[in-house]
Parts: sequence; structure tokens; C-alpha cells
Amino acid sequence: MKTGGGTLLTLAVFFATTSLFAIGGANSAVPEMHRYAVDVQHWLSNRQFSDAFALAQLTPGPNVIIVTLIGFHVAGVIGGLVTTLAMCGPTCVFAYFVGRASDRFKGAAWHGALSRGLVPVTLGLTASSATVIATTSSYSWLALAITLGTAITAFFVRVHPLWAFALAAVLGLAGLV
Repeated sequence: MKTGGGTLLTLAVFFATTSLFAIGGANSAVPEMHRYAVDVQHWLSNRQFSDAFALAQLTPGPNVIIVTLIGFHVAGVIGGLVTTLAMCGPTCVFAYFVGRASDRFKGAAWHGALSRGLVPVTLGLTASSATVIATTSSYSWLALAITLGTAITAFFVRVHPLWAFALAAVLGLAGLV
């Protein structure tokens, strides 16, 4: 674990820049975070990245926790703080000004078109994130079946997600996954 100023600056610059392209939230930037943290910097392995993503999804609160976990892995508590502030700071400022401008131009035709156009962008980025996580996780056939079964159930049936967690926990405790 390197904690030098250069590493902290690298973390800050990368996550501050990435935050500005995270349309739809931190999860939409997961492919870029993976590329940079695993392939470019070699801070984490595919497995460590997948585990950090799973832990971030498991915890209550915003999905941006993956950023904190990456920073913590690279540079400890300071790294976690730096990455979290870098990911949240620029977007908070940007969202403030965009929100104010959006209110002013609410009736304009381009405002509606822009709003509708961001929906498919967000969905595409989120789908890309799901693909990265699915391809970097080490799956067994049973885990793959559970993933597909959960996705299909969540899409077609109104069942509380905790039932999926409960089923996965039982299968994990039984040593099947």
C-alpha cells in the first residue's frame, strides 16, 4: 500500500475527473474505475474489484462507497477520504449549478430533449457496469444460474429483494456457491 503524495494526487485527479462523467451515479463509472484500478494502475485484482463492488452494494447508503473502498485499498483511510471527496465534490458543485440553470429553462424544448436523452445514456452506462462486474467475477454455473434467476425474478415478479439475499445466504452457508 503506497501512501505517498503522488498516489493521493493520482487518486484525487482520477476520481474527480471520473465523477464528471458518472451520469446516473457512481455505478455508471464502474467500467472506467475497473479499467484504471485493475488494468492501468494494478491497484486491485479482478477479484478484489468484484469484492469491493459487492461490498459497496451490500452496505446501506449510496453506491459511491466503491470509490471509498478502492481508495482505502490503495492508501488506507486517507486514500478513502481523498477518493470520496474527489468523487463527490466536483459533481456536487456541478449539480448545484446545473440544477439552478435547469429550473430557469424548464419550459424550453431543448431542456426536455436533453432530459429524455440522458435516460438511455444512463441505462447504457449502467448496463456496461453490470457487464464488467459479471465478467470479472469468478462464477460457477450455480452462481450464474442464481444471478440470472434473480434478474428474471426482479424484472417480472414483485418480490422483495431480501428474499434473493436470503436464498443466496442459504446456498452460501450450504457451501453450494
